[in-house]
Amino acid sequence: MPDIIIRPATAKDCPAMMELIKELAVFEQAPDEVTVSPEHFRESGFGDNPVWWAYVAEAGGNIVGFALYYVRYSTWKGQRMYLEDIIVNEPWRGKGIGKLLMDKLIEVATEKKFTGMMWQVLDWNEPAINFYKRYNARFDGEWVNVSIELTPG
Repeated sequence: MPDIIIRPATAKDCPAMMELIKELAVFEQAPDEVTVSPEHFRESGFGDNPVWWAYVAEAGGNIVGFALYYVRYSTWKGQRMYLEDIIVNEPWRGKGIGKLLMDKLIEVATEKKFTGMMWQVLDWNEPAINFYKRYNARFDGEWVNVSIELTPG
């Protein structure tokens, strides 16, 4: 197995990241839900006002995983890291790449003095749930996810 390099994502990584996002959507049984354009994705991370940051896992010059986060503000807790996605290409799962990415995010969150990390996981995704349990993550069954869809004008 080639060495795994964890590094900050660059704009050049966006096409590979988008492929992994599509792979995740298929895994989550929602392949048609990815509607963000590659241009919007790239601009949102690497434009004048980035709203997300990411680290990629690279093996042999190929992106095999990534973790994307943004800053969430809690009126009770202050700034917190929101882990939007941690994705590892299916053939590379079980090789410790998710742990490398998660550990990097914890390091970054600590350096930035965030008060914690938050994320969501599907209740049927047992491998992910078991992975997060290794971090002593607290699972909250009280809150209900709520969203509305808007059409950009």
